[in-house]
Amino acid sequence: MPKPGDKDPPPHIKDSAQQIWLAGLGAFAKMQEEGSKAFEALVKDGAGVQKKTQKAAEESLSRAQARMAGLASEFGAKAAGGWGKLENIFEERVARALEKLGVPSAQEVAALRARVEALEVQLKGAASPSARRRNSSGSTTAARKKAAEHKTTAAAENEALLSKKPSRRATSAAATKKP
Repeated sequence: MPKPGDKDPPPHIKDSAQQIWLAGLGAFAKMQEEGSKAFEALVKDGAGVQKKTQKAAEESLSRAQARMAGLASEFGAKAAGGWGKLENIFEERVARALEKLGVPSAQEVAALRARVEALEVQLKGAASPSARRRNSSGSTTAARKKAAEHKTTAAAENEALLSKKPSRRATSAAATKKP
């Protein structure tokens, strides 16, 4: 060990320091020579890792997109079913309210229209020139009697038609069912 007053270190420390210095200079020189090759190799390795990572990320993204699409279609189907049920409930309640107010259903109106058209056809047939000639020749009593019977029969048929009408609920349920 050197004494505090000595200025020169012992020779074995001096030799070790010299060797360390030379080793560092050798490493520096070696890196200068092979540094560009090592840098290119690192760039190449980094590009390979980046491609692998990017491919894995794309696969994960495509799986996530497929899953989200499935969830979206499932949600859409559930929502459509809910809207259909809500629509049916609304239609039933409106039909009941209209029935309580005495508003005729579309079927009732159609039946009455058909009946009126049939009666118009019968009236036009009764008002034909040959029927008028018969009435004027003295058979007015028989024609009146026949017309009265026809009116009574028509009234009875209308009353039977209205009493046999289907309920609005049955009509609404049949109209909303899809094949």
